[in-house]
Amino acid sequence: MWVKICANTNLKDALLAVELGADAVGFVFAPSKRRVTSEQVAEIVKGLPDGVEKVGVFTTTDAEEILQAASVAGLSCVQLHSEFDPKLVDAIDAGSSGRLRVVQVMDVPQGMGVEALRDKLGASLRHPYVVAVLLDASHGGVSGGAGKVFEWERVAEVVRQVQREPGGRVIVAGGLRAENVGEAIAAFAPWGVDVASGVEASPGVKDEARLRGFIEAARGAKAVVGKGVGTA
Repeated sequence: MWVKICANTNLKDALLAVELGADAVGFVFAPSKRRVTSEQVAEIVKGLPDGVEKVGVFTTTDAEEILQAASVAGLSCVQLHSEFDPKLVDAIDAGSSGRLRVVQVMDVPQGMGVEALRDKLGASLRHPYVVAVLLDASHGGVSGGAGKVFEWERVAEVVRQVQREPGGRVIVAGGLRAENVGEAIAAFAPWGVDVASGVEASPGVKDEARLRGFIEAARGAKAVVGKGVGTA
């Protein structure tokens, strides 16, 4: 199970996440209470192990802006909180000479049709430079950091089906915390999980007990036997 702890704003929190077993730490470059600069992230990244994924979260669709920020910050991956655009993904891959991995975010608004969900997921995952799709809740046109879940029961089987296909990596986010991440893993059998507000003491500041509890719960959870792709 791939675990990402997002919205880090300081080295202490990012390093603690890694020490507790996180595979990736995220940094928000989009307008947010948790927003950081490339220079701030560069200083944090200097203190992190080489093997951990350093993910930048962007809402901009300007490839040059993303590439510049990623280069200064020392990122290994970018997470795109914008409508899927194959040309943008191509530009990021070309501009980084394949060094930057791309995670495409897909909002799941209330009432979204199952077929529409399947089609959008498939379109992103078929792109050769998209390593995974992150599903997040959408509330009032805003996604990420709201601490709200989407309609798991309606969406879960589609996610399981998509993940049976080659390259079908799906990351579940949106309102996760130690108390419900096991339930999410049982429902979706996702490749990974992502959390921000669910492990915070305040916006941008992690709570050690919540962080530890979340990672332990995610590592200890199991997908329902006989369905989906299981855990990574």
